[in-house]
Amino acid sequence: MGQVIHTYKITYFYRVNIFLAEIQNKNAILNEEESLHCAKVLRMKEGDVIQLLNGSGKKFNAVLTRINAKQCEAEIQSEENNPYPRNYYLHLAISPTKQNERIEWMLEKCVEIGIDEISFIRCKNSERTAIKLERMNKIVLSAVKQSLQFQIPKVNEIRLFNDFIGTVSSDCQKLIAHCANSEKKDFNGFKFKNEKTLVLIGPEGDFTNEEIALANNQSFVPVSLGNNRLRTETAGLVVCQTVSILSAF
Repeated sequence: MGQVIHTYKITYFYRVNIFLAEIQNKNAILNEEESLHCAKVLRMKEGDVIQLLNGSGKKFNAVLTRINAKQCEAEIQSEENNPYPRNYYLHLAISPTKQNERIEWMLEKCVEIGIDEISFIRCKNSERTAIKLERMNKIVLSAVKQSLQFQIPKVNEIRLFNDFIGTVSSDCQKLIAHCANSEKKDFNGFKFKNEKTLVLIGPEGDFTNEEIALANNQSFVPVSLGNNRLRTETAGLVVCQTVSILSAF
């Protein structure tokens, strides 16, 4: 009689006591939203140890000195630099999906994997023409805390595709992923380590031929993300994951 092997799935739950704060020398001040979460949701007390982010790549260990739902304060005990800084800079410019939850899910996962900047672009075939920037920033901050990162990615307001294309700097490698039948380079063939990269992802109806031509005129290189046709949010996630993996080489 063979041996029966039992497997169990173990789920770990923990509370993340990390807050965004304004740092002034040894003093830290939490804004009203962070203070409310600290005081009323987590019910923290004076003397409790917390971690703070300044939004620019540093983390601080601190002790709460004042608890108030409108403004909590803390005293800095020590400062940490990111022990594992990313060796690449990834800027994803993407058309928002018709369903908010899809692009919000992608945003959360991209932050967890590793991204530096996100821009939303309004294309001719875009089904959504506006975003709630404040909500997007909340999702980003929550994902940063959950994944224990130091740097908070930048989220830019939605812009017309033509306007966005015209303001892209030349100090990065510029790539565009589209579904048109044209010659494309394999996305896996690019070098991302120590590079700044901007990738364009279109809406569900893809970029128009005119938009693709405009991108080509601005030196964007067409790339393939594989043989399968991907949803917009899936393509964004594939880009982040692929860049993260290939940056090791």
